[in-house]
Amino acid sequence: MPTKRTQLINDEIYHVILRAVGNDIIFKDENDYYRGIFSLYEFNNSISVSIQKRRQQRKKEKALTKVLSGSDPDQSIDKRDKLVELLAFCFMPNHIHLIVKQLQESGISNFIKKVGGGYAGYLNIKYKRKGHLFNKFKAIYIDGDNQFKNVLSYVWCNPISLIEPGFKENGIKSKEKVLKFLIEEYRWSSFFDCIGKNNFPSIISKNCITEIIGDENICKQEVSNWINYKMRNDFYTVLE
Repeated sequence: MPTKRTQLINDEIYHVILRAVGNDIIFKDENDYYRGIFSLYEFNNSISVSIQKRRQQRKKEKALTKVLSGSDPDQSIDKRDKLVELLAFCFMPNHIHLIVKQLQESGISNFIKKVGGGYAGYLNIKYKRKGHLFNKFKAIYIDGDNQFKNVLSYVWCNPISLIEPGFKENGIKSKEKVLKFLIEEYRWSSFFDCIGKNNFPSIISKNCITEIIGDENICKQEVSNWINYKMRNDFYTVLE
């Protein structure tokens, strides 16, 4: 259940934060990040899913599609019964940010339960750990386009802390450096796909971002503007 038992309403948009118990590291190598990406896609489905079986099935589907049509197998018809519309995401070493629209009753709760449980099972086996991996998730209602733009930029800018720790409290030392890092280097979020870099195109609903924010250049400009003008401590209390 979400913190403070927030009522989650269909067709409304929420900023969801999923943190590791004890701030443990949940993405320790590149394979962990890829498994997390795969989980976001496959577990966004009301139908029960086995990741191992789905990976085997997807390999067969890709091979067959390539033989029959020569088309890109990643552009095949989406057959999922989606729980949420995933609009944005960002993976951090010890937590995950998502912006989602709920499509089904209890869709967000069920999606987070499936993602959290599935990824925890993977990590427990790989690193021989036991117990829960994530705390209860937090969901913050996004009220209107302006808040959506601010939250979206905030989510995409989270990786700044990896190269400038404490930037929220102390500000950014080199805005050019962090902007270059976000635009050219950090790929574990939906930002790349929204600025024209083909990264994980099947994960998010890019059309919704385009409708609210604008095209690829405007997405870049929104992040640049946020870095320049939104760096205030009181701003974060609203977003988290």
